[in-house]
Amino acid sequence: MQSILITGCSTGIGYHAAHALRADGWRVFATCRKDNDCARLRDEGLESFRIDYEDSASIKAGFDEAISRTDGTLDALFNNGAYAIPAAVEDLPVDALRQNFEANVFGWHDLTRRVIPVMRAQGHGRIVQCSSVLGIMAMPWRGSYNATKFAIEGLTDTMRLEMRGTGIDVISIEPGPIGTSFRLNARKQFDTWIDWKASARADHYRTVLVPRLYKAAETSTPDPFELGPDAVTAKLKRALTSRRPKAHYYVTTPTYIAALARRFLPQRAMDALMARA
Repeated sequence: MQSILITGCSTGIGYHAAHALRADGWRVFATCRKDNDCARLRDEGLESFRIDYEDSASIKAGFDEAISRTDGTLDALFNNGAYAIPAAVEDLPVDALRQNFEANVFGWHDLTRRVIPVMRAQGHGRIVQCSSVLGIMAMPWRGSYNATKFAIEGLTDTMRLEMRGTGIDVISIEPGPIGTSFRLNARKQFDTWIDWKASARADHYRTVLVPRLYKAAETSTPDPFELGPDAVTAKLKRALTSRRPKAHYYVTTPTYIAALARRFLPQRAMDALMARA
């Protein structure tokens, strides 16, 4: 039985992937930031324990727990947990950006560095990174998230080059809009960090960003081209099972458009396109 460690499994992409891979016969270690979410997943039949990317002790403990349960092996890692802090870059406190990088980049790097020696020793492994369309092309009001995903893209591409010949494949999945609780999590970060009423852009916050963030879930309409978490899981399965996996797997139409635009459009045209997004 092949084994995989997945982060960010309380809801959304990680939750769907954990259950789907378990149904396919994988041994899934479905980790969450909070103990009560881990308990819920255990009640659902998953092996679950805590990994919080912002807590290095939990990263070590969670990794050690997974390895102890497999007698020292691990076939795959799916780095998935992340959040956004929506705001104009000029309104983003340094501490907020630092914390976002801890959760979205440094914690991933910590866990990945622990996994690589195990995979190197066994001669094989798959490291799959859940990046984003926003790691391909930046959008306004998402500066913190853009920056973390651009960083993940750079680290992932570098690892892929460095792991050649080791039996370890390093793969990126770039989803566009996916129907999850991502906006709710972003709202919590926005409330914590952003003093929007004092911003030079307060009118835009008031008329555009705040209404979007606070729109009740029951009245929200899906974003254009939005897909469910199952679309990401489908690409994850390909990344895990293909004999020669691709370096990048795009999910949703906007990601394909962004990749083509980045390749063929001049920067001014790209800027005009994304400014209207």
